[in-house]
Amino acid sequence: MKFLRNLLAAIMGCLIAFGIFFVMLLVFVSLLEGADEAVAIGKNSILELQLQQPISDYVGNNDLDPFTGLFEQSQGLDEILHALEVAKNDDDIKGISINNNFIMAGLAQTQAIRKALKAFKENGKFIYAYSDFYMQKDYYLASVADSVFMNPVGALDFRGLSTEVLFFKDLQEKTGVKMEVIRHGKYKSAVEPFLSNEMSDANRMQLQELIGSLWNSMVSEISEERNLSSVDLNIIADTLGGRTPQYAKTSGLVDGILFYDEYEQKLRNATALNSEDDINYVTLGDYVKRSNKKYIRKGDDKVAIVFAQGEILYGEGGPNVIGQGIINDAIIKARDDEKVKAIVLRVNSPGGSALTSDIIWREIQLAKEVKPVVVSMGNVAASGGYYIAVGADKIFAEPTTITGSIGVFGTIPNITELAGNMGINAEQVGTNKNSVEYSLFEPMTDDFRNVVLEGIEQTYDTFLQRVAKGRGISVAEADSLAQGRVWSGVDAKRLGLVDELGTLEDAIDEAANLAGLENYGIKKFPRYKSGLERFLEDMSGAQAKKQLIEEEIGTEAYTILKQIKSVMEQKGVQARMPFVLDIK
Repeated sequence: MKFLRNLLAAIMGCLIAFGIFFVMLLVFVSLLEGADEAVAIGKNSILELQLQQPISDYVGNNDLDPFTGLFEQSQGLDEILHALEVAKNDDDIKGISINNNFIMAGLAQTQAIRKALKAFKENGKFIYAYSDFYMQKDYYLASVADSVFMNPVGALDFRGLSTEVLFFKDLQEKTGVKMEVIRHGKYKSAVEPFLSNEMSDANRMQLQELIGSLWNSMVSEISEERNLSSVDLNIIADTLGGRTPQYAKTSGLVDGILFYDEYEQKLRNATALNSEDDINYVTLGDYVKRSNKKYIRKGDDKVAIVFAQGEILYGEGGPNVIGQGIINDAIIKARDDEKVKAIVLRVNSPGGSALTSDIIWREIQLAKEVKPVVVSMGNVAASGGYYIAVGADKIFAEPTTITGSIGVFGTIPNITELAGNMGINAEQVGTNKNSVEYSLFEPMTDDFRNVVLEGIEQTYDTFLQRVAKGRGISVAEADSLAQGRVWSGVDAKRLGLVDELGTLEDAIDEAANLAGLENYGIKKFPRYKSGLERFLEDMSGAQAKKQLIEEEIGTEAYTILKQIKSVMEQKGVQARMPFVLDIK
């Protein structure tokens, strides 16, 4: 009976495998048939900007891969910005409709898209925006439009920025699972959530100043486009003066309250169509396919862009993880490529492994000896993210970039209390005094803590030396800017932690200028696994399990679980932001 059951299982497995292969073959053939078909865009078209997928700085698509984009779960900021630049001079595109976004992007990414839209509008083309419900970041993006409209029964969220930090001291005491924290003495706000039940005054002050700087940047840009003073906008935020469509219009946040069919009539009027004519919409996805074949920058000489995004972890790395393997390989390829005359390192990272950060820093130093290296900071380039950036010839940050957090720490789990409550006793045997380095089941010894602290202090000193060398300041000055403090791009520029406020395009221009280039193309690194390869890997069910857990326990509880799991998995000395900042 057991044999028949195993045989049936094997047969079913083969049938499923053949079925999947057959479906994939059909998809592959259909993609090949349509691969050479250009995206048809008619005259008098409107580009519909719907940003409803998570936005990464870079997805690493290969134009020769027929599965490119089919299995992607995110949009590339680089492709979005390129598409808007192409559309600006495309005679077929008359305007843009920003329509019902729920933008899943960082503030600096949103700011970069907004700047690209402003450049589009300044080229003599129109932008209209419509939404049933404007979240705060969505409104910030939409405010660049010539006219902003909303649904008569919609709402607009405009209340100012906030952030929330979770504290786990009581959780540790109740569960018996404790995080042993070892940190540089002056690194006061680091890993505070594991040491206290509430936020310290110093930490509250630095976060207040950070989000205040980010909010001021947003308000300043909204003020310019909406012809409202910063004082008025802050009054609107304090009084929730945009919470209903009528309030939003009266306060000047929107221009009209319309149903969607009425909004479409506005679009027809803007493109000189009759009321019965169909609007020639072009989706962003389709336009990206078209624009990717158009090169704005051309030339035999190249500026390489190396994208480093995600946590910094020791190892190979991938699309959402910065590892020394994939990043250093990309830097070396760009350095050794004779056509590449300059390198731009795009950093979007809260940090991570201090060892990996230093390995990447060293590769940047070697590249800098051969050709100029310029850094462009994205949403966040903090701690280890700043570590790998500080060695460049020049650093650019967006005003809304979060950077700094110069400091290191270590967290080591300990379950002594939990083990005791469960009746577990661990006994160790070793040959030498220090052969039993550390046990989860025993209290941390002073000797072990002192050894780890020595490593923390050495790493912190090394970090300060890297900052001092890169920024041309003394170690003492670097220390005064460090101690884990996070800064906005505006404040980082004021303090000398970055050189200029600007976009990725500005960083590219500067790299070309340092290399003496006038005509040049762009070459992007690294290349990630193809869409098909990643799809087949996801068939293991790992992604499905994550989604199932999140659905069962809820998004907020799942967020807490992810944070705890991340801390438990940290290995070695960490140069990362001390806690997760979700600014909304």
